[in-house]
Amino acid sequence: MAVRGDIRNVAIVAHVDHGKTTLVNAMLQQSHVFNEREEVPDRVMDSNDLEREKGITILAKNTAVEYTGPLATKYGHPDGITLNIIDTPGHADFGGEVERGISMVDGVVLLVDASEGPLPQTRFVLRKALEAKLPVILCVNKVDRPDARIDEVVSESTDLLLGLAQDVVEEGIDLDLDHLLDLPVVYCAAKAGYASTNQPENGALPDNDNLEPLFEDIIKYIPAPEYEEGAPLQAHVANIDSSDFLGRLGLVRIYNGTLEKGKTYGLSRVDGSIENFRVAELLRTQGLERTPVASAGPGDIVAVAGVNDIMIGETIVDPNDPKPLPLIHVDDPAISMTFGVNDSPLAGTEGKDHKLTARMIKDRLDRELIGNVSIKVLPTDRPDAWEVQGRGELALAVLAEQMRREGYELTVGRPQVVTKKIDGVVNEPMESTTIDVPEEYMGTVTQLMADRKGRMDSMSNHGSGWVRLQFTVPSRGLIGFRTALLSATRGTGIASSISAGYAPWAGQIVTRQNGSMVSDRQGVATPYAMQRLQARGNFFVEPQSPVYEGQVVGVNNKPDELDVNITLAKHMTNMRSSTADVLETLTPPIKMSLEESLDFANEDECVEVTPESIRVRKIILGREDWYKWRAKQRRQNNQTK
Repeated sequence: MAVRGDIRNVAIVAHVDHGKTTLVNAMLQQSHVFNEREEVPDRVMDSNDLEREKGITILAKNTAVEYTGPLATKYGHPDGITLNIIDTPGHADFGGEVERGISMVDGVVLLVDASEGPLPQTRFVLRKALEAKLPVILCVNKVDRPDARIDEVVSESTDLLLGLAQDVVEEGIDLDLDHLLDLPVVYCAAKAGYASTNQPENGALPDNDNLEPLFEDIIKYIPAPEYEEGAPLQAHVANIDSSDFLGRLGLVRIYNGTLEKGKTYGLSRVDGSIENFRVAELLRTQGLERTPVASAGPGDIVAVAGVNDIMIGETIVDPNDPKPLPLIHVDDPAISMTFGVNDSPLAGTEGKDHKLTARMIKDRLDRELIGNVSIKVLPTDRPDAWEVQGRGELALAVLAEQMRREGYELTVGRPQVVTKKIDGVVNEPMESTTIDVPEEYMGTVTQLMADRKGRMDSMSNHGSGWVRLQFTVPSRGLIGFRTALLSATRGTGIASSISAGYAPWAGQIVTRQNGSMVSDRQGVATPYAMQRLQARGNFFVEPQSPVYEGQVVGVNNKPDELDVNITLAKHMTNMRSSTADVLETLTPPIKMSLEESLDFANEDECVEVTPESIRVRKIILGREDWYKWRAKQRRQNNQTK
């Protein structure tokens, strides 16, 4: 096998908020990608508005830096070594992006927080890297945190690596366990741009003021791309992008052969057919820009224009000798939501140019399928609603939020789990959940998880006043759990989870103790009615805002449903009264985000999503029809008992 020594393809993988994007930022700055006078924003790779708002990476993105330091000459490439870097999401719900990113690279840099240590997503990304037989560099980040515990984190990471390697070997994948014992470790403070192979004191910066040791380990331990000389072209499509001028772009990793602009190649489709196309443009990433090139060879990651319907997982091949690569495997979805048209009385009344029809929503979901391999869109018994399945609640909520910002009006159902029948028994997805809480809330969290059928697997106390609890819990038990955890721990609890396979149905889980306050007629919410009703619960709507029959206008203090007339106006009389202080005495309404609304919604409720508003409502809006439906459900439940 020939080797392309002037390229290294590497993915940065880690749990959410361990500093991947910050590290990539520092690597770009120290590789002189930016002009000295250029103002560089924090987390420059998080280019999406939602990513900046939420502070997490949602889409896997690639960049390339040209390393021209002393090591380039040492390894025989004085003109520089190109480092193609893939920045991956850290949240388990976006695991499909991680799997795509790993399919493009020859090694990974595993980032671990020097205080938090390995967390569930660390396990997920590390397992995927081992299954692909990729070498791993451990990078302990944030060593300058006051609560850093570097020795323990390195030990925990090594134990996790060897434990996962043993599991992978038992599944029949051949790994060199002895080689894994020589795990290269780099100590890093990505925000400061410091890295060293010498272990610093806990809470201290590394003894080197640049990232040269990290670059050296990447060049030294990540193998250069290998290829067969004279082999026909094989270029795997791992991602999709678009350009205003060129249309859809396929982001490909070339394994063998050469790709040239203007030439005709074959595209091996998902169904196995071969379709010829001409390469209209070939773009190579340099820093954050894409520049046109005439050709690209083995090991290069380039963007190809010329096919309007190119799909992830397809292979660009030599039409005379096609040898397609296997499709990218993505784990099955665990959570589903129903996306449908907005059929509320207020549909289309809040602004112009809103996208309302079933055709528009279906076209948008079909477009999402092109670039997002981890979701599925299935038909329902209604022509204007579709079941959208994904990895987790957050991934589907992000899709709904993106559609909202693009001008769509839709209804989104409460998250449901995707069940499987195994040996005739209904099984549901389980999750391994890690929760970090202050010691005084340990009992509260344990009770919270017990109510959700959670089983404690382990508990550890690092002596810092915080306890780490690990549970195995049904996925549906985690729907709405984050809000409950933050309330129970006064905003201090941190939870993260990862798929733990399937287990038999655990029985009924009651996640909401309070009933809904439901408007029984259409109109405008009046301060007079709200003041009379506020002893019954908390409102979601402002005074003078429009409401309709079946809209959930608040949360009841009791477990029962409560029909309310929130539009009641005070009748005029000839009696004098002072009502100037009525508005001041109203409790401010609860403002819920889209994720919080989805968590709050009951089985018989859904969320109305428009560019201007987010409302919780009953699926059956007419109160009389809803009571008939509930009576029918009760009769069916009594018969099954």
